Amino acid sequence: MEPGPPGSSGPVEPGPCLSGQRGADHAASAFLQSAAGTEPGRHSLAVAAVLPAGCGERMGVPTPKQFCPILERPLISYTLQALERVCWIKDIVVAVTGENMEVMKSIIQKYQHKRISLVEAGVTRHRSIFSGLKALAEDQLNSKLSKPEVVIIHDAVRPFVEEDVLFKVVTAAKEHGCTDYDLEFGTECLQLALKYCRTKAKLVEGSPDLWKVTYKRDLYAAESIIKEIISQEICVVMDSKEDNKHVGHLLEEVLKSELNHVKVTSEALCHAGRHLQQIILDQCYNFVCVNVMTSDFQETQKLLSMLEESNLSILYPVVVVSVHFLDFKLVPPSQKMENLMQIKEFSKKVKERNILLYGLLISYPQDEQKLQESLRQGAIIIASLVKERNSGLIGQLLIA
Repeated sequence: MEPGPPGSSGPVEPGPCLSGQRGADHAASAFLQSAAGTEPGRHSLAVAAVLPAGCGERMGVPTPKQFCPILERPLISYTLQALERVCWIKDIVVAVTGENMEVMKSIIQKYQHKRISLVEAGVTRHRSIFSGLKALAEDQLNSKLSKPEVVIIHDAVRPFVEEDVLFKVVTAAKEHGCTDYDLEFGTECLQLALKYCRTKAKLVEGSPDLWKVTYKRDLYAAESIIKEIISQEICVVMDSKEDNKHVGHLLEEVLKSELNHVKVTSEALCHAGRHLQQIILDQCYNFVCVNVMTSDFQETQKLLSMLEESNLSILYPVVVVSVHFLDFKLVPPSQKMENLMQIKEFSKKVKERNILLYGLLISYPQDEQKLQESLRQGAIIIASLVKERNSGLIGQLLIA
């Protein structure tokens, strides 16, 4: 996987960091990549991960829980993404049942996961873990797996694992022996490691968000967390015309006022969009495209083309709100409505690329006070669209 932008302590590509521990994560990466010291000839610590992907019978749905969709993406993909961000985990082995092997392969291909190997799961969780460990332990001809010094066993349905927790686990595995407390209160994975692998182990306390998706209600909780994370930045896009820039900046200021917990930026859609491309590369997942006194989608189409080319929407749905300002006294909405309804066709096309396109018509009165009220109502609608990411509203033309 490629490193992040220079000077960044955030995640490697792709997708936003789902953790608030960027500083700790960066320190963990630096420590483990340099191993335990700087002596000549010392190599980095070899770490691998095994994910047992069980049947999920407690979920109460026919689909195994690791394949249940969150924002139309399988749960296990989020977990793989979290582990892939940890550059010092060299191999990730997923133990999956034979009937779900092809499904798992398609997930890896569609979401461009790296460093993933598949083995067939056993009839129990313990057998599945054993299959993964066996694949890592054997020196098989033409195998791309290398024998690790430490193996992390992680549930496929714990998508919010943080790098600093994994770092603590690996450090404990290297530095600590077993205690009576560990044997009494440790997990079955710890007991297996102690009994069969003769490795050092230690019980490490996890973070509050290291919870397991077990029941159907947990899927909704996980979705809410992910939506909250990817809704933390909005970019207001406008062309270089003075009227558009003026109204665009007014909308930006109102958004900042109404959404004080969200980072709001603005960018002009000009000069081949170089600055805007950087914003896309920095993984902003929410865009507001400003159109003043026009009912065409030329600016919005430019933005959509850039987003499609960037592949930003592979992992998370991208929200685009096409905002049209009209003075209803000068231009009755009915005269422009036919052209504005083109948004339905545009939205169908880009939905295939996981881009959610909405339309918003805001009154542009000459009275400054009335304009501020229209902007405030528009900001509330935009905030709702960004946070909820409701696919049932795509292609709709909302009016503020």
